[in-house]
Amino acid sequence: QLQLVESGGGLVQPGGSLRLSCAASGFTLEYDAIGWFRQAPGKEREGVSCISSSGSTTNYADSLKGRFTISRDNAKNTVYLQMNSLKPEDPAVYYCVPVVGFLHMCSMIPRNDYWGRGTQVTVSS
Repeated sequence: QLQLVESGGGLVQPGGSLRLSCAASGFTLEYDAIGWFRQAPGKEREGVSCISSSGSTTNYADSLKGRFTISRDNAKNTVYLQMNSLKPEDPAVYYCVPVVGFLHMCSMIPRNDYWGRGTQVTVSS
């Protein structure tokens, strides 16, 4: 079964950090640009960040620049999202999916409509 599985979410205090992982199962993601998205209760899903298949290009939502860092380890078939200085507006379910992109380009346009279970991020003191 081909799927991306998100993990690493949890409860963290404001100002804290989390690292999310997106692991591919059943296929290799080294040729895919990957994006992270999030959806909070009552809000639309929004793009967080993306990374090209080579890892050379990354993009971020303007409001998140400087706090979040996306990276990938193709040898481990995994994409990461390091989240620092978490704020009360960051709680959401975070998802990863393949996005439109190439070796040195990525966008926050999902290539398909399959969304996994995601991983819950909660920020609370």
